[in-house]
Amino acid sequence: MLAKFKVSNFKSFNKDFLLDLTETNGYNFNSECIKNGIVNNILVYGHNGVGKSNLGLALFDIIEHLTDQNKNEKEYEIYLNAYNDSKYAEFYYEFLINSNKVIYEYKKADYKTIIYEKFSINGEDLVILDRNESNNAIIKFQGTETLKTTIDNQELSVLKYIRNNSILEENSVNTTFNNFFKFIDGMLFFRSLRNNMYLGLELGGRNALEDIVEKNNVKDFEQFLNEAGIECKLKAVEELDKKIIAFDFEDTYIPFEKACSHGTWALTLFYFWFQRIKEKSKVSFVFIDEFDAFYHHELSALIVKELKNIGVQFALTTHNTSIITNDLLRPDCYFLMNKNIIRSLSKSTSKELREAHNIEKMYKAGSFNV
Repeated sequence: MLAKFKVSNFKSFNKDFLLDLTETNGYNFNSECIKNGIVNNILVYGHNGVGKSNLGLALFDIIEHLTDQNKNEKEYEIYLNAYNDSKYAEFYYEFLINSNKVIYEYKKADYKTIIYEKFSINGEDLVILDRNESNNAIIKFQGTETLKTTIDNQELSVLKYIRNNSILEENSVNTTFNNFFKFIDGMLFFRSLRNNMYLGLELGGRNALEDIVEKNNVKDFEQFLNEAGIECKLKAVEELDKKIIAFDFEDTYIPFEKACSHGTWALTLFYFWFQRIKEKSKVSFVFIDEFDAFYHHELSALIVKELKNIGVQFALTTHNTSIITNDLLRPDCYFLMNKNIIRSLSKSTSKELREAHNIEKMYKAGSFNV
């Protein structure tokens, strides 16, 4: 699980910007929203332009140099913060992996150029590479004794180098290291606002509707839409030697893509990714940017409930205040964000928040400040 994340000198983040998911409040309701003392379900609120999307991009910067999963370099063309004089961005990740505290820190001059890396498990530094001093890495994993430690390629992560060029001995430390990579490989960012884009998890593009047809999920997709309040009948029909999804109007068929609304298409993309999220151990962490931009508030709540039921750790950005309710999550799961800080509702007021409180009404009344 992701426990803490800190970034500085990246896009809109000038100084240290910390997301701390360990600051929970011990509420006795919606306890499933917290796992191992870490917030598992996160909703992020903030005015336009405070950097909610950039938070997702910052979190997923790690995908570029540690994985071979899907990337989008265009999103990272503007990399360093314009007000910061430093020549590199700094990233700090703290994870709970196999009940172990795993910390990974690195610095980059741009999306690809790695200046510094440090990796530790339970306080023991296992990898250090500081290219400001030399290209020689300190590597302490058992099974890497004969591994070359000089890494001249500044676009090559020393962690990825170890993963791809070592046969690590079987022990708890190395198992944690491998499971750390499994977590990173399972991270997924997506959005359907402005342009459809995703980071992580898979490599290459897939047509959502073709994927649904190929997996024989047309009827399941129809049921999903009906449960979401979109009454329709769907059918896979032949068109130009391939099957497409069409709306079925008593034997009159209209191609789905030509007739669906923006909201229905956003739901289609969610369904596409939700099929992967539901696969056991496939997805470790999900970030959905503006997840309900085209949804009715009841549908927004349904999506949150569906993700909760899966149990995956997720973070959603939204402007929808109707889902700020203790019936859905709890005050330490709703995070308020501005350009300099992000913290939960429970840490944004001196008042004691209880299950009976109408926290949406309190939010609109300005009871919370960040």
